[in-house]
Amino acid sequence: MKKNLLPAIRLTLVCLVFFCGIYTTAVWGIAQLVPNKGKGFTINQNDKSYYTNVGQSFKSDRYFWSRPSAVDYNAAGSGGSNKGPSNADYLAQVQQRIDTFLARNPGISKQDIPSDIVTASGSGLDPNISVDAALVQMKRIAAVRSIDAATLKTLIEQQTEKPMLGLFGTSKINVLNLNLALDKISHK
Repeated sequence: MKKNLLPAIRLTLVCLVFFCGIYTTAVWGIAQLVPNKGKGFTINQNDKSYYTNVGQSFKSDRYFWSRPSAVDYNAAGSGGSNKGPSNADYLAQVQQRIDTFLARNPGISKQDIPSDIVTASGSGLDPNISVDAALVQMKRIAAVRSIDAATLKTLIEQQTEKPMLGLFGTSKINVLNLNLALDKISHK
């Protein structure tokens, strides 16, 4: 018994020292070298502070809608629904999102809805939507805010982040940044 118990206790102590002390200190130290010292990227506007790298809920017709979240945008509980594409509950939830989107965006057909506007990301915290997801919402926002579509299209183009090095990833738009920019041009 001593033959197995003592090495197990030693390994446990070594792991405790390493993972609770050395590793944690190393990660904290590296975080101090990056912008914002590992505290996330924030924007301050209208006496409010927003995290730009965490998805946020926008449900008003005045704003571009975010990607749905399986964790209600709770950064402490990141995660997906873990339901597969054949799960009846999941399909019903996606259909409900499609129906809501169609009802609030007249003139849009089901085929025109980008998948990212009705399906949650794996983390449930994705702050970005595709350019298509922004464009498909333009008509609703233009009508509610009395803004011409050309102005909204220009705003979308200004907020579009291109793929890294033009190769990696797809074009995307941070919904928070887009909606804050929208508020600057229209307060209606």
